[in-house]
Amino acid sequence: MTHVPSPTRYSNPALYRRCGRSGIKLPKISLGLWHNFGGVDDHANSRALILRAFDQGITHFDIANNYGPPPGSAETTFGRILREDLAAHRDELIVSTKAGYDMWEGPYGDWASRKYLLASLDQSLGRLGLDYVDIFYSHRPDPETPVEETMGALAHAVRSGKALYTGLSNYDPAQTGRASGLLRELGSPCLIHQPKYSMFNRAPEQGLLETLVREGIGGIAFCPLAQGLLTSRYLAGIPADSRAGHDPRFLKPEQITEDKRTRLRRLDAIARARGQSLAQLALAWVLRQPAITSALIGASKASQIDENLGALRNLSISADELKSIDEILS
Repeated sequence: MTHVPSPTRYSNPALYRRCGRSGIKLPKISLGLWHNFGGVDDHANSRALILRAFDQGITHFDIANNYGPPPGSAETTFGRILREDLAAHRDELIVSTKAGYDMWEGPYGDWASRKYLLASLDQSLGRLGLDYVDIFYSHRPDPETPVEETMGALAHAVRSGKALYTGLSNYDPAQTGRASGLLRELGSPCLIHQPKYSMFNRAPEQGLLETLVREGIGGIAFCPLAQGLLTSRYLAGIPADSRAGHDPRFLKPEQITEDKRTRLRRLDAIARARGQSLAQLALAWVLRQPAITSALIGASKASQIDENLGALRNLSISADELKSIDEILS
């Protein structure tokens, strides 16, 4: 049955932030479909998560061709929900997808050639049931394909009407500057860059954030909660139903050392003094950066979406709090 969205979903204009120097505003919290949306996951829960996010004003849904498992199934899941529940609201949504990691057999199903990127985009549109996506990303730089070819493919996707904007992910500062210049020359300037950024991964602070500001590109941080590590879940140990406890593909139990738990407990104390959860503090910390437009969250429960949105009630972090956080992270 077609979903009837909440009439108050746009009641908080402070939820949105302009993306670089573009005409697009994105929600400060966006929903990623990396986990819990594949063919092996419960469809009813996937549907509930997407509809809860939309009812709360989250308009940006981030996918990639290989998200699942199996690869492609997250796009299929989201396409079904679009068709059955949100078809009348397509123009309210920002739908992004990516290509760049291994997707099919043979020499043309990986990396960033024109052949792979454009074939992948066509496949993604088929799974999503869409004529176009709002953002099409090069998911990672290709060390062997000329960047001119990769950026030419992204620009072609825009010219052909199959994407509205171009994006980059996992490009370092120099690669980002070069790619951005090429896209600008091709008439499809880069809208957004998606780096891995959190309290436990501060690599973007080494030049990338500065590059994004200079180039007028918005930033969307993925894994801002460090695969769930920057939540209250691991303060005392590893719960059996946690990601590290039952699905250690990305967050492994051996990564959750006693030293790290000690740091987490100290960060949690700062969060509680602010009236926030640890996850809310971690999101506010990422969003404090002028270069960051949005933080990309994952969720397995609707309550997690609500909690993460609660971070927006207090995004200000004092100089003393930042100093204390830096001391803990050092």
